Amino acid sequence: MLRFFCASLLLTGLLASCTPRTSTVAGVTVTPVLIKVSEGAAAGGTLTIQGRYLGSAQTARVLIGADENGQGGTAFPVSAVQSWTDTEIVLTVPEGMPAGGSWLFVEVGGKRSTGLRVSLR
Repeated sequence: MLRFFCASLLLTGLLASCTPRTSTVAGVTVTPVLIKVSEGAAAGGTLTIQGRYLGSAQTARVLIGADENGQGGTAFPVSAVQSWTDTEIVLTVPEGMPAGGSWLFVEVGGKRSTGLRVSLR
């Protein structure tokens, strides 16, 4: 019985040392994924973003006005956040955000999400 116990501990340690390592950036190991964004809103209106691995208002930011590759854009101010969970972000569109059609991205710990088309009025 003792031999079996020792052998199983050794095997467990050996297997644990073979597991792949993942590097983390500010606690983020998965790229955020956007699934859906509400219809475009005017200044003062509400914009809802749904997705996965969206982080929190303290670790992420929402970019709008970027090109389709995620370059450029304007970040929503933290004061625009109504609520933020790992699967949904609700924002108030502040005055001065770029109107018209553009791309929206969420950046969490330096990892940029997939993009979605959005139009602000």
